[in-house]
Amino acid sequence: MNLEVVVASLRLRHPIMLASGVLGTTPDMLIKAYKAGASAVVTKSLTVSPREGNPNPVIVELRFGLLNAIGLANPGVENYLAECLENEKTIAEVPVIFSIAGAKVEDYVKPASLISEVGLAKALELNLSCPHVHETRQFSEDPKLTAQVVKAVSAVTSLPVFVKLGLTTNLMEVAEAAVKHGASAITAINTIRAMAIDIYARRPVLSSIYGGLSGPAIKPIALRVVYELYEEFDVPLIGVGGVSRWQDVVEFLMAGATAVQVGTAVYRRGLKVFRELVNGLKRYMEEEGFRDVNELVGIAH
Repeated sequence: MNLEVVVASLRLRHPIMLASGVLGTTPDMLIKAYKAGASAVVTKSLTVSPREGNPNPVIVELRFGLLNAIGLANPGVENYLAECLENEKTIAEVPVIFSIAGAKVEDYVKPASLISEVGLAKALELNLSCPHVHETRQFSEDPKLTAQVVKAVSAVTSLPVFVKLGLTTNLMEVAEAAVKHGASAITAINTIRAMAIDIYARRPVLSSIYGGLSGPAIKPIALRVVYELYEEFDVPLIGVGGVSRWQDVVEFLMAGATAVQVGTAVYRRGLKVFRELVNGLKRYMEEEGFRDVNELVGIAH
């Protein structure tokens, strides 16, 4: 049975990756996630300068998912790369995708250039859609800005450029701009702008009022987006949003995703979730007579 998939030039042992923002805060955690069974790992979104993010509270657990407003807290790209170089021998064996975020086009270009020079990344993922950071969110709301940033980053790197899009009314136009100007793949979708209110304190729970909703609640939406993108564009798709059971993996593949990313389920159930999802996918393929996981991709169309 073949579980191997190829996203752009990235060859993965199976389609189930670690999403950005969950365990990617340190290179050590990325290595642990890979050893625990993830096929590739995505770093936390990195910015040119270190960011403290929002004051607490920044995470709310809901019945149907997770609400977070971390605010892109990260050590900055240069500090993160320095830490990676301390673990160079081990991290070089792991398919690491570096996520980048910023407020201006140059904020994406500089990290992309630095990451490419160091040579530990297998791909870049441009976070153009963090729902609770306006400077980043603006990119996936404007096809022209998307085109500018994708084109500029593609000019300074030979790495595959994945573009992570959020839920916007003009998502297809934004996706078209990304593909036209050099996106090697599209990651869809980011968390969805949402909020929670403490009825006893009588005010919003999160310090920033709004956060990003992830988990099972957004899966049907993410699935619909992947299905629509597959109908329109001939680039690999990475489905993300609410993948918590092996059935979710199969659905995303059938909708047209070549791979999926897992975030909230890792937060809630730990690293064992990767092996559980892979084993469930294998069992399904055996029972249904599929010998190659790629046979599932887009089969629902």
